[in-house]
Amino acid sequence: MSIRRITQETFDAAVRENMEEFEMEPDEALRDAVEQFESQGVDLSCIVKAVQAVSSGEKQEEQTHEVLQALESLRIGKDSACVIELTADLKCFTEQCSLGFAQRYLAAQKDAYPIILCCCKKSMEEQEAMLAAMSALAALTDGQPDLLDAEGQQLLLDVLKKYQADLSVTRAAISAVRHCCLKHEQNRQDLVKNGVLPLLTAAIKQHGGYAELVKEASAALRVMTFDDDVRVAFGNAHEHAKSIVLEHNGLKVLIEAAKAHLDNVSVLSELCSTLSRLAVRNEFCQDVCDLGGLKLMMTLLADCYEIAELVRQVLNAIRALAGNDDVKDAVVNAGGVELIVIAMNRHISNAAVCEHGCACLSVLALRKPNNCQVIMENGGALAAVQAMKMHTDVVNVQKQACMLLRNLVSRMSNYSQPILELGAEALIAQAVKTHQDCGDLGKAALRDLGCQVELRELWTGKHGSLTN
Repeated sequence: MSIRRITQETFDAAVRENMEEFEMEPDEALRDAVEQFESQGVDLSCIVKAVQAVSSGEKQEEQTHEVLQALESLRIGKDSACVIELTADLKCFTEQCSLGFAQRYLAAQKDAYPIILCCCKKSMEEQEAMLAAMSALAALTDGQPDLLDAEGQQLLLDVLKKYQADLSVTRAAISAVRHCCLKHEQNRQDLVKNGVLPLLTAAIKQHGGYAELVKEASAALRVMTFDDDVRVAFGNAHEHAKSIVLEHNGLKVLIEAAKAHLDNVSVLSELCSTLSRLAVRNEFCQDVCDLGGLKLMMTLLADCYEIAELVRQVLNAIRALAGNDDVKDAVVNAGGVELIVIAMNRHISNAAVCEHGCACLSVLALRKPNNCQVIMENGGALAAVQAMKMHTDVVNVQKQACMLLRNLVSRMSNYSQPILELGAEALIAQAVKTHQDCGDLGKAALRDLGCQVELRELWTGKHGSLTN
């Protein structure tokens, strides 16, 4: 079904009509307009749902929303006002853009990008004005990466180079880079080609003691490894990850930053998340261990197991690193299985922790009979069954639990009976019935557990018609 949309002008006209024709109060007029359009299936996500401010001039009629008033001030002042005078207007515009995507979208429709870009170029030599202009650009491009053009890309690189010693401006510029690269493969490739990666890693090294900048730069590095642009068939995510590690020493930079913020949960979560995106090759996983990354994660899991978000990110990182068979053994030998099970049991009501816990144990069990024994002895199978019971409606929990149970018995059939005694068969069968995505995994788990399962033969390999 196609999505119905309207323009901001249409919505504003409806609100105005409610106030003028039906004598509604502003709040009532706004509420009625929203209800009417939504009842007709209109998507209002890009509409500023606010009553226009009172204007004194007729030519301001289309620019009465506060974000447009701020933009108009910038439009008038960008060529005539000095950079100091622009700073207040830039801050006002940034504040309006920060209210929501609708404000940013409306501003972009009224040519905000070239105006903000002009302000950035004009402010290049004044630190306070540059900070205000770069913050405005970061705010405007949040959710709108298509706005960035070649001129804007070069500006971002120039600002990162010129202001690399300035904490605030660097952070604002990195935020703009991240916004412009999220879900935009071409921006990623262009910025990487022109040298953004060493600027990001250098920022972490130079300002490693500042939590917010470390988080921002780490997030920007992680975005460079995404493959999230649906308009592009194949991206350079893998190549970017390799470049960060091999050419810019990214693993060491991130692990050292983590060691400097052991008391900051949000920074540690961010860094673990980025490390997991960089573990794209067997040797990279081993490098993380050699640099002390795995030891750090074990410590975090032991000391911070009460904090669900950090636990989730640590489990995700361990799962990525355990793609290396030697790392699997290192995790198990370091007591990782016991810590993972403890974390799962502590956060059994948290679907994300259960999903990543099961996935982590599943990877540790893969092709490793000795690890399967440790997982069984530490209650890993029981934790997976409890997760399935607690989150029957969460498909990813069901899938990862099925995979774990299958990996536990695929080379250790003697564990089938203990797992079945936990009630696994009924839970897996229910998952297969409830979630289509669990079909293959669930049936494979049932088969390897020795349960009766109906496997449908899709093709026999014989010549003949493919029609039913």
